[in-house]
Amino acid sequence: MLGGLIVGLAESLSVPLIGAEYRQAVAFLVLILILLARPTGLFGGARGMTADLLGLAGYLVFFLVIALNYSLVCLGLNLQWGVTGLFNVGVAGFFAIGAYATAILTGPDYANSLGGFGLPVPVGWVGAVLASGLIALVVGIPSLRLRQDYLAITTFGIAVTVQMIALNFEPLTGGAFGLGSIPRPLAGAFATPFGFNLFYLGVSIVVVGGVYVLLEILVRSPWGRVLRGIREDEAAAQSLGKHPFAFRLQAFVIGSMVMGLAGGLYASFVGFIAPEDFLPILTFQVWTMLVVGGSGSNKGAILGGIVVWAIWAASGALIDATVPTEMQAQAAALRIVLIGVLLSGVLVVRPRGLIGGGG
Repeated sequence: MLGGLIVGLAESLSVPLIGAEYRQAVAFLVLILILLARPTGLFGGARGMTADLLGLAGYLVFFLVIALNYSLVCLGLNLQWGVTGLFNVGVAGFFAIGAYATAILTGPDYANSLGGFGLPVPVGWVGAVLASGLIALVVGIPSLRLRQDYLAITTFGIAVTVQMIALNFEPLTGGAFGLGSIPRPLAGAFATPFGFNLFYLGVSIVVVGGVYVLLEILVRSPWGRVLRGIREDEAAAQSLGKHPFAFRLQAFVIGSMVMGLAGGLYASFVGFIAPEDFLPILTFQVWTMLVVGGSGSNKGAILGGIVVWAIWAASGALIDATVPTEMQAQAAALRIVLIGVLLSGVLVVRPRGLIGGGG
């Protein structure tokens, strides 16, 4: 009975947000999350009702924080690709810049590494936004004059360069050992990790919601209409006195700043970052999220982040439960295959994603 109540409540709440036609998809997503957290059901096994509910709630809160973090990255990519048509495959690089900027500005005095500024966490997030925007500006000025395929190569090179710097430049990034003890906002005010995670979920909702509103205002403004016009017919937009390069650069920088903010939020939540957190697979995940959710739609970017991360997490739990320990490293590649199959299926059934982008 409780399971039906939870699924029904999720369906009802989803209607005003994404429309009645997606109620079944939301119900299916909730079911995946429940089975992932409690394979035997909410009250299966010998554990008591309270422990079951707390375990489920704790996992769902943690899951949603990470999923919203990915959704925030998707919002930045959607501005670049879905609205402007910029093929940025350097997502992981800008995410990493934001994470390291926050760690350096807010973290303790790291041995043999830059840090020890001890600034408030919100200042670290602002630094993440500014650092990502500055790097995007430096990268964008030469690269946005290139054709789309060359732009993809350039941005991918930037992402790999950032990852290599994170791995090898110990005085700045801590090298392969990463940076730890990153302060969490108001962590001392909560007696349990669940309490902090719940608070951080609220922070994530506010940040993602605020960025969503701002981007909606931008893309529906004359500025956003110019971006769409340049994407559809650059020559026509230029004949009307618009400067395509300037508008592309603005969209590229703003989108990268959003990715940097997501990196800062991630660093402050997990408290530890290392180079393996920013491998190229991260870019693949975010692109899949955007395509599945609906390129060109900010709602689709958020939904895609949650849905694809749910499937990614569920596939990892399934591998852990069914594959012998000595074979799990090889079996992990099946997660990428699963996401590839999902992406292909969505492109066949709904070529514009779960929530198709508007013109």
